[in-house]
Amino acid sequence: MKVYNTMTRKKEELKTITPGEVKIYACGPTVYNYIHIGNARPICVFDTFRRYLEYRGMKVTYVQNFTDIDDKIIKRANEENSDYLTVSQKYIAEYKKDAAGLNVRDASVHPKATENIDGIIAMIQSLEEKGYAYSTEYGDVYFRTNRFSQYGKLSHQPLEDLEAGARISIGETKEDPMDFALWKGAKPGEPSWDSPWGQGRPGWHIECSAMAKRYLGETIDIHCGGQDLIFPHHENEIAQSECCNGVPFANYWLHNGYINVDNRKMSKSLGNFFTVRDVAEKYGYEPIRYLMLSSHYRSPINYSVDIIEQCKAALERLYNCRDDLSYLAANTQAGEKDGEEAVKALLITHKDDFITAMDDDFNTADAISALFELARDINSNINARTQPSKELCDFALSLYNELADVLGLLYTKKNEIADDVQQLIEQRSEARKNKNWAEADRIRDELKARGVTIKDTPQGTIVISE
Repeated sequence: MKVYNTMTRKKEELKTITPGEVKIYACGPTVYNYIHIGNARPICVFDTFRRYLEYRGMKVTYVQNFTDIDDKIIKRANEENSDYLTVSQKYIAEYKKDAAGLNVRDASVHPKATENIDGIIAMIQSLEEKGYAYSTEYGDVYFRTNRFSQYGKLSHQPLEDLEAGARISIGETKEDPMDFALWKGAKPGEPSWDSPWGQGRPGWHIECSAMAKRYLGETIDIHCGGQDLIFPHHENEIAQSECCNGVPFANYWLHNGYINVDNRKMSKSLGNFFTVRDVAEKYGYEPIRYLMLSSHYRSPINYSVDIIEQCKAALERLYNCRDDLSYLAANTQAGEKDGEEAVKALLITHKDDFITAMDDDFNTADAISALFELARDINSNINARTQPSKELCDFALSLYNELADVLGLLYTKKNEIADDVQQLIEQRSEARKNKNWAEADRIRDELKARGVTIKDTPQGTIVISE
């Protein structure tokens, strides 16, 4: 299995610290608002990576944090005449609703910055003792960037180039413009915690270093996040972690590409900013997840109404195959046996293609293509048969669901049919048997009015959507 390492800019064989186990840290959201379409991409793609690693038999410890104290959270609390805790708890709950809608599994641990203050302070103290950090008269603590000779190794920019755009903001008393805050002295009306430097709160970067160390150890296997986090967030994490611990912070760095809206960068000022909740209310959550996996995770992707509609239509084709197959599996017994071993062998080739794609830097786009190829051959070699055997139907259905589950797809529509719907279908089948076409059409219209679409096949009537 190979992954593209941002640090080395090449694909590398994935070799974990402990064979058979993988430790992953994924940067989570700052919880001051509903997650937007851009947030959905890392959430969905890294959830899929985790699913695949588990599918391949690895034990995965997956840590995704919540930044629950930050300037944006404080600003939102002031706007709502509230407090940081109320705001962060509200939007963590809203995140969990959207994550569940996207079929994203809970992380092994969802640590919060405010629950790790002691670890953050201990890490800053260690950096200060080693000369990598310094405090100011205002209770701020900064990291001395120029003391870390490898600063810029992730973003592949020399320190002198990064310094060109650095500035010291009003109220800051840095030794150097490139230094970044580890601890922020308390300001009037802001939440704060006791520390050796007085009342204050942690900087953004240090929280991830402290939480990764606490839950995964000093060196982790994979650190991942959006491309926008490479600099300065991940660059700063590396500097403070490696200076504190004296060992490499992460062996592999994985970053997903940007998402545009109608081929333009998403921005509130451009009026093309969409939350996941906004889109889900119109199109459902599953097309959003499909969109996030439909391109290679490192490539930029584009969101538009036309594209999300295409994703919805693609899912319908996948569902139709499964629905037809599910009906056959439930309603056939002996059936035809001739050539079934050859059909099974053909279907297995698509599983092999799926694994090959995912082993090559988690290529979900090619994995989805393999799933569609599997659906095509199921339709032509099983669903089109007059009476395939139950054994073959069960084999194909199990394989189809297995691969779809690795991608976290085909989770919205269930296979079960409501009792009253099933009763109407049986009444219609009886009407068709008696050539009572008017009654059959009436029942079809009744089902359609209830949002149930049916399809007549050689094996019987099946539900396409409900």
